[in-house]
Amino acid sequence: MTDPVSLPALMREDVVGADLTLGKVLARTSAYTRYAVSYRSDALTITGVMNVPRGTGPFPVVVLLHGHIDEDVYVTGQGYRREQDSLARNGYVAFHIDYRNHAGSDDDPNNDVDLRLGYARDAIAAVEAVKASSLPFLDGERIGLIGRSMGGGVAFNALVARPGLVDAAVTYASVSTDAVDNYNRWIRYDDGRRRLVRSIDAQHGSPEANPAFWKGISSRTYFDRITTPVLMHQGVVDDTCPVAWARATVSALKAADVDVTYYEYANENHYMYAAWAPSMKRTLAFLKTHLAR
Repeated sequence: MTDPVSLPALMREDVVGADLTLGKVLARTSAYTRYAVSYRSDALTITGVMNVPRGTGPFPVVVLLHGHIDEDVYVTGQGYRREQDSLARNGYVAFHIDYRNHAGSDDDPNNDVDLRLGYARDAIAAVEAVKASSLPFLDGERIGLIGRSMGGGVAFNALVARPGLVDAAVTYASVSTDAVDNYNRWIRYDDGRRRLVRSIDAQHGSPEANPAFWKGISSRTYFDRITTPVLMHQGVVDDTCPVAWARATVSALKAADVDVTYYEYANENHYMYAAWAPSMKRTLAFLKTHLAR
């Protein structure tokens, strides 16, 4: 029997993404208009922001999946301002989603115990909401994903759950694609999260007690399902998401015959400040190749 909290279960779900709605104008520049947005992810409403280039379109769309930011301080659209701006100035609709439990999105009380698999549902639903939308400036046939840190893990989960979901995917300093690495790094040995550890172990079993569960929520297990070209960026001295994780992911992607392009940046940490410009140049070239008409 398939565990309901697993990627195989998500593979069989009919994730509903719909009702993509523009809210108020947050800003106008010479290159784009920034809107508050919302959409439906199954029964939940998810908020976000959208930078729409000036012009008639339709424009290709890039869905942005942010990294971990404490839900108590997170504000809508946080974490990708440079990328949002650059994408819109280069002719892409930048659609940054907040995820469930963030900003104005609806709450999911089981999200942490379910190892945040709900975020992958929100990513899939965002893409489906774009495809279902009648907004004239959106090109629902040209869609990419960009995931940073935790968002990189969300992107890989979405790619294995829905082969062909998008036309291109980019990750920056992604978390591990082995769920045990992430559990050990941020949850298992954190004294402030002992209650969550007890809940996870009680519901799913520890990695030692129930290795099948942890394999079933690790995207690496299912890389042979990925049909989307992937571009990865990684700093060599990243002490948050170490380069060894990225190298293991790349090795597994290549073993599964996934079309992956990988760049390492010497002396760059998790935030890759000095490497942002060259990495964004490579990202834009990659998107142009795979999202061209």
